[in-house]
Amino acid sequence: MTKTETGNLRNIVLLSHSGAGKTSLSEAMLYETGAINRLGKTDDGTTTSDYEPEEQKRATSIQTSILPCTWNNHKINLIDTPGYADYRGEVISSIKVAESALIIIDASSGVEVGTRQMWKMVEEQSLPKMIFVNKMDRENVTFQAAMDNIVNEFGRSCVALQIPVGSESSFSNTISLLEDTPSIPDNLQELYKEEKNKLVESIAETNDELTMKYLEGEELTSNEMTQGLKEGVGAGSIVPVIFGSATSEIGAKELMTFITETMPSPSEGSPITATDPSNNEDVNLQTDPSGPLAVQVFKTSADPFVGKLSYIKVISGTFKSDQQLWNATRKESERVGQIYVMLAKEQQAVEELAPGDIGAVAKMASVLTGDTLTEKTKPLILPSFSFPEPVFQMATYPKTKADVDKITTAISRITEEDSSLKADRHPETGELLLGGLGDVHIEVAVEKMQRKFGVELELRTPKVPYKETITTQAKVEYRHKKQSGGHGQFGHVVLDVEPLSSGSGFEFAETVVGGSVPREYIPSVEKGCKQALVGGSLAGYPVVDLKATLFDGSFHPVDSSGVSFEIAGSHALSDGIKKAGPIILEPIMHLEVLIPDTDAGDVMGDLNGKRAKILGMVPQGDGTTIVEAEAPQIEVLRYATDLRSQTQGRGSFQVRFDHYEPVPMHLMEKVVQQKQQDESDSEAD
Repeated sequence: MTKTETGNLRNIVLLSHSGAGKTSLSEAMLYETGAINRLGKTDDGTTTSDYEPEEQKRATSIQTSILPCTWNNHKINLIDTPGYADYRGEVISSIKVAESALIIIDASSGVEVGTRQMWKMVEEQSLPKMIFVNKMDRENVTFQAAMDNIVNEFGRSCVALQIPVGSESSFSNTISLLEDTPSIPDNLQELYKEEKNKLVESIAETNDELTMKYLEGEELTSNEMTQGLKEGVGAGSIVPVIFGSATSEIGAKELMTFITETMPSPSEGSPITATDPSNNEDVNLQTDPSGPLAVQVFKTSADPFVGKLSYIKVISGTFKSDQQLWNATRKESERVGQIYVMLAKEQQAVEELAPGDIGAVAKMASVLTGDTLTEKTKPLILPSFSFPEPVFQMATYPKTKADVDKITTAISRITEEDSSLKADRHPETGELLLGGLGDVHIEVAVEKMQRKFGVELELRTPKVPYKETITTQAKVEYRHKKQSGGHGQFGHVVLDVEPLSSGSGFEFAETVVGGSVPREYIPSVEKGCKQALVGGSLAGYPVVDLKATLFDGSFHPVDSSGVSFEIAGSHALSDGIKKAGPIILEPIMHLEVLIPDTDAGDVMGDLNGKRAKILGMVPQGDGTTIVEAEAPQIEVLRYATDLRSQTQGRGSFQVRFDHYEPVPMHLMEKVVQQKQQDESDSEAD
């Protein structure tokens, strides 16, 4: 493949609700351009884009695929993204490297939850966009119903560029509204005139010259229409809508022609602002082949055979194979070997890439998603990507001893590949937690680790890090005495145990007078007390928020030692905890839940059923509301799944730890039983 000049490049991201037909449409476009010679099907797992076994198994995309094709002497980089909500991280980075967006709508379903979410993401990035209405050959589908649905959802900036010929199973092709003299069947004459007038009116508003011509009653030529449309699309005042059926190979050619003629090239996009790390000053980068080199990594693929594959976009300068570059983000030198152009998983070696183009480089050791490659003498750092924080966690356990040694490497590689995944070992439960955006997200990651790295993991609900504390004051005495030949052991302490406020931790004090406990043994008593805090009397959870005061005791001049007083202190505090009204504390999480106004009642009712405390509701003025609440961690471990079900995928939330509160008395026995079960399971493992 020869290098494509920037002006002939089109980077367009394909977005939709899951199942609308992105992958089928990209397959049809690849087939029509000759990039592939066989038309695959999603249900059969034979499409070019969905090549991972996990995608074929689930018949849905789970990762971004780069699909270049050539049409009318233009190179179109199709960026096919997953529609499922668990893979929003893939969508975020894909939108960042595109100059335009193609939103696919299932004509039989209309605008769905995912469609609205994608529209909002594109709007936030101010990307020019267009709509492809797919599956026009389905039952109960009409042009008017589809357009009414789109205009009602997204406004009157959405205008049709075509009218369909035939409907449902008789749908056969489309008639362009941009052509000067198309052949129009009699039964479509009225519809053609009506939609043509709407389109002309929208295009005429894009510049003053066309506006005057329109107001004077003159007809706009096909070239004027195309040029005005391009200006309107670039400014965001027009969102073109075209129609087709990907699986019936209707509309793909027209779509690609429109993309090449109307959607912007990288050189027509807004300058990208980078930072010069030497002085922290902003630098505006144009897509200039002779400009300073700036290349951004937007996706990482981990493969045990090929190694790490870094997907890149050239922002400025010309990117060439076999050179030494500088990872400005991590301040490390990086050797760039062979550059590839990717067609899904297939690699084609190229010598260089023009600014604006997309490719990949293998085996770059230091490079991670979001990093910037530049020349060391002219370092630049491009804005990185902001990925969503995990809202769903599962504990991972190796299935066999052989998996224990591999698990750390496998998880490290899989989190490199997917920046929305996070792995952490919980400091209190000791579990290795894998966090993501939903249950499917985690399950697929585990499947990948087994396939790619030979690591089998079992997923379990995370343990809740309960704690224990006391509620009353108690005086306790313990005498440690042991005689076993030679020197014995003797330590005698008297403690006063009292509760502290939440979050205080543990305090040790001493008020010993008269030498009843020698000064040199007091640190040993404190050490023993701290040992007793490891496991409480109710369920063996760590004990917090109490004060132990040593105020009396005794010693033996021969048998006493630091160890003796350490043992005495430990036993004394353990006994004191039992006498001081022990209770179990549970972690309370703070939630911010963003939901449609219409779902507020159901969501709040559900939260109340989870023992949540509603802190407030804040209407956002755009049909959504933020609900703030505090809820026990045990109740919201699967909240990501629950909220998605309640809001049909329209809700989102953020969660963080806030504080500890006592477990209600009627639930305390259940917590104790669960801890005993966990210990039994651990012994079995």
